[in-house]
Amino acid sequence: MDLSSWVDAYLSHLRVERALAANTVEAYARDLAKLCEHAEAEGEGGGDGGPREPAAFDERLVSTYMVKLGGEGLGARSAARHLSAVRGFAKFLVRERVIGANPCALVERPRTGRKLPKVLTTGDIGALLEAPDAATFRGLRDRALLHVMYAAGLRVSEVVGLRLGELDLRKGVVMPLGKGQKRRLVPLGEPALDALDAYLAKRAEQPRAAATTAVFLSPRGGALTRQAAWKMITGYARSVGISKPASPHKMRHSFATHLLEGGADLRSVQTLLGHASITTTEIYTHVADEHVRAAYRRAHPRA
Repeated sequence: MDLSSWVDAYLSHLRVERALAANTVEAYARDLAKLCEHAEAEGEGGGDGGPREPAAFDERLVSTYMVKLGGEGLGARSAARHLSAVRGFAKFLVRERVIGANPCALVERPRTGRKLPKVLTTGDIGALLEAPDAATFRGLRDRALLHVMYAAGLRVSEVVGLRLGELDLRKGVVMPLGKGQKRRLVPLGEPALDALDAYLAKRAEQPRAAATTAVFLSPRGGALTRQAAWKMITGYARSVGISKPASPHKMRHSFATHLLEGGADLRSVQTLLGHASITTTEIYTHVADEHVRAAYRRAHPRA
């Protein structure tokens, strides 16, 4: 098997054994395809062009690949993502005894500045939640979706993937299926439950509703798509005059930040977000710190 064939085997491993999301596997596939292209180009330079054997995957190849990415103007964050894909692939080849040593062992990760998430204010969120027209079925659907996203901090893929069996309105919880096929339980507040009640009552009257268990229906009767949810949120944001960029992930960022500002502990927010590591959640403490500093500046006589 050549290097490209082993990449295919690794992607199958990610998809089947590790159950990574399709979007994540696609990102790995794109990054590793660039690595294979670079390996073939390096081979052509040495006079043995064409598909490369796994033995060509060595420290020199990884180093020249990272230099090539830098020369293309790739930022540190994107370069770090590429290196992460290459490292995972290298570990897989070592585990499968295709190569003897990890060629990435001595390659340093590009330094990336910590980018703070941008969030919407509680006023922005309030305006966004009231934007849909509750007199129409589409408006009821959109209002319920927005409420659930903000109340539970769901990813856009989680909210459009919700099924009726993952809602327990009596207990007031939602059970989304997150990354790595891991399910979590997240409570919903009264406003979100009320919005869901109103929407689901009308949903039951739709001609095509019985054909799917998707909670949020598209006009054709199937599940709403990620792209449609994204377009819907940005459209409502513009309609209520929110000038800053609004997106499904901005709502998730806002959910986490507003919880911390309200006094929630970091471990609870980690659980609600479905983060595997608390270091991923810690980024929100920096945003919440700014809230504390602003309150101090407003209130302290010697600030």
